[in-house]
Amino acid sequence: MNHTAPLRLLLVHAHPDDETLTTGGTIAHYAARGVQITLVTCTLGEEGEIIPKELQGLASDQSDQLGGYRIGELQGACKALGVTDFRFLGGIGRWRDSGMTWSQPGYAGELSEPHPRAFAIGDRREQEAELETMLREVRPQVVVTYTDDGGYGHPDHVRAHQITMSATSRVAEVERVFHTVRPRGALADGLQRLSKSEGVPFPIADIEELAHIPDDAVTTALDVTDQQSSLMNALRSHETQISLWSDLRNSGPSAAGFALSNGIAQPILDVEHYVLASGTPDGCADDLFGT
Repeated sequence: MNHTAPLRLLLVHAHPDDETLTTGGTIAHYAARGVQITLVTCTLGEEGEIIPKELQGLASDQSDQLGGYRIGELQGACKALGVTDFRFLGGIGRWRDSGMTWSQPGYAGELSEPHPRAFAIGDRREQEAELETMLREVRPQVVVTYTDDGGYGHPDHVRAHQITMSATSRVAEVERVFHTVRPRGALADGLQRLSKSEGVPFPIADIEELAHIPDDAVTTALDVTDQQSSLMNALRSHETQISLWSDLRNSGPSAAGFALSNGIAQPILDVEHYVLASGTPDGCADDLFGT
């Protein structure tokens, strides 16, 4: 990798909040070190379930204004993480959240009748072309997205993976592509620490209900301990989607967790993990750029 050129990282995520839930520590880590960060979000997350009762009227089956509200949440999260360049694929609202259904615990499937503008059924060639245009403009050395199953099967995550892998293969400036993952060992340790903490207001998830991969599949482990404050602030920005808990008697990341709309606690980890999908592995055990 050319270490004399300014370092540029581009991330492709499906909905507002995905950037923070899966890669928030990484974003803050590199932003704090002067790396140029570009975040591409593919939908507005219009079909998300809403946690605060006072905001239930934003839902897709009511006023259908959640997407617009989540733009503001994303802006707040990006400010907390240090991101100034965040974009929506094809422009704001070009493709809509496809929604999902739980096909089995921890694994999502497609809706039988998604919205006509749903991202997962949109014109894939157009989506790839939009992303390729951004890649050629930004010229990132490193790109991050999801595994081929989208991490947990969500159709929008799967489509984000598909268009990212296709578009990056045609842009020579992209030297590495990584998939964000959670390995079983780290997830199990985080769940165990949560279970030993007092006052967690949510039932704690069973590891078999959470998507994860074998430990030996991980190629890169990035310590983001020094960015836990920024990460917590970014998570807090996504108030419609995320509830937070932390043990103030122990400020360490192992004493913090979050819950989505299902009200099940998951740990906030101090290491974020990746699988190298393309490019040289030299130096990438603990650094996406291999510097």
